[in-house]
Amino acid sequence: MSVPRLAGHALVEALVAQGVDTAFGVPGESYLAVLDGFHEHRERIRFVACRHEGGAAFMAEAQGKLTGRPGVCFVTRGPGATNAAIGVHTAFQDSTPMVLFVGQVASDQRDREAFQEVDYRQMFGPGTLGLAKWAAEVHSADRLPEYVARAFHTALQGRPGPVVLALPEDMLTATTAAAVLPRVEPAQAWPAPGALRALRERLLAAQRPFMIVGGSGWSAESAQALQRFAENWQLPVGCAFRFQDTFDNHHPQYAGDVGIGIGPALAQRIRDADLVLAVGARLGEMTTGGYTLLEAPRPAQTLVHLHPGAEELGRVYAADLLLQCSLAQAGKALETIAAPPALPWRAWTEAAAADAARNREHTPVEPLDLAVVVKTIERLAPDDTVYTNGAGNYSGWLHRFLRYRGLQHHGRTQLAPTSGAMGYGLPAAVAASLLQPQRTVVNLAGDGDFLMTGQELATAVAHGATKLVSIVVDNGSYGTIRMHQEREYPGRISGSALVNPDFVALARAYGWHAARVERTAEFEPAFAQALAAGRPTLLHLKLDADVITSRTTLSAIRDAALRRQA
Repeated sequence: MSVPRLAGHALVEALVAQGVDTAFGVPGESYLAVLDGFHEHRERIRFVACRHEGGAAFMAEAQGKLTGRPGVCFVTRGPGATNAAIGVHTAFQDSTPMVLFVGQVASDQRDREAFQEVDYRQMFGPGTLGLAKWAAEVHSADRLPEYVARAFHTALQGRPGPVVLALPEDMLTATTAAAVLPRVEPAQAWPAPGALRALRERLLAAQRPFMIVGGSGWSAESAQALQRFAENWQLPVGCAFRFQDTFDNHHPQYAGDVGIGIGPALAQRIRDADLVLAVGARLGEMTTGGYTLLEAPRPAQTLVHLHPGAEELGRVYAADLLLQCSLAQAGKALETIAAPPALPWRAWTEAAAADAARNREHTPVEPLDLAVVVKTIERLAPDDTVYTNGAGNYSGWLHRFLRYRGLQHHGRTQLAPTSGAMGYGLPAAVAASLLQPQRTVVNLAGDGDFLMTGQELATAVAHGATKLVSIVVDNGSYGTIRMHQEREYPGRISGSALVNPDFVALARAYGWHAARVERTAEFEPAFAQALAAGRPTLLHLKLDADVITSRTTLSAIRDAALRRQA
């Protein structure tokens, strides 16, 4: 037993025991005892006060992606929890470990619809289509360390994801002598030996194999072993939607981004494959082209699916072979499969890599070419730069033209929401800059996307972020919606036009350095100056709406629609 102290203090001690050194949140009167615990233990853990619960939850989700351990967020009851729900949904769809702590009304006021009262167990799940893996309310101060340990274990085990714990105000102010529990590590699953032998037999029978990799929970060692497996078997490798840093995009076997706006040649190659090996990827709608590249429930290709979550295997696709394996072990397990001396598909793999290289070619667009912008970012930014984005058509340029380093080199370098949540990129960038201040962080955001969480510019300044650059692509439009309107109702624009502030003046008001870029030639010197600024910098890129909505992305959407109709 420990020395008696407030349960709110015991909670902070439990977080420290789990290795947490940073928690994000918006303060609330419902968990004042916890805030006092952060003060008590301020030498071991910091509380980053954010400007909106949505931004705080995005920061915690980014923390989970970046560190591989559960990101931590604290919000107050009612409005605070509902604002934070977007981050929980993102963590669920992205398979990101995260724990959201929600202040709750006092126990003697429950079930009266007290001020800001919500039943968070019902609100957040759990369920296969819920918002969280587990949601609970802690009624006993003495059991609080137990709940925290279980929350971390649940967030990490199998398919990672979010957990929500509600904390009644009177429970947090109770005294407890309960000892905190030791750091949780997830149990590691390894495929059955027979499954690995079966995979080898299917590889040997293939003529046109293709591997899709992604998911959450990789270690650097497992990612490196995955690369060796791909090299041993000479497999073309594509990365699942917004998991592009799973495999080094500079590798000669890299075949491209299997996501929104997929290159036509890559899409056709996946359709033509006779074996698809999906490793870690959930094979969701975006990765499968709306379940058309791999038809659900029974693909035309032989499908082998390796995933850490037993409940995920077979849920959508009736695969030919299912392997349950923790991604921290997946590369190591696959590497044990011995390759034959010669393989018949070397030309197939080389052609896939050549297609990926051609997909980075483009026709110049003036006055401001986003393809050149992204290629310039890649050329000037350090190799270990963390890139973040939210949702919007602007992100297609980042996905297509930026080559991410594999996570075996520098850890995660891509923080982006597979949930398609707008407003994610800036908070994620702030979190990355605060958690790993030695690394450069670059955020690419659209104008509509940016203003959903733009107030977190203040959080970056308040907590000392430095090597942070946010690039706002401003076309005065909700570009994705405008694109779909042009496809479905040409010339009938409604609700998608935006009237924006002066982003340079806005950033400067928050204490950021800022500059406007209107021509391609202006971007390189502006970005170089931003990298050397030593403080957060915003670059405002002004574009015509048609650049985002009509040139590349709209044609890709139309092609996809025609393929579906065919």
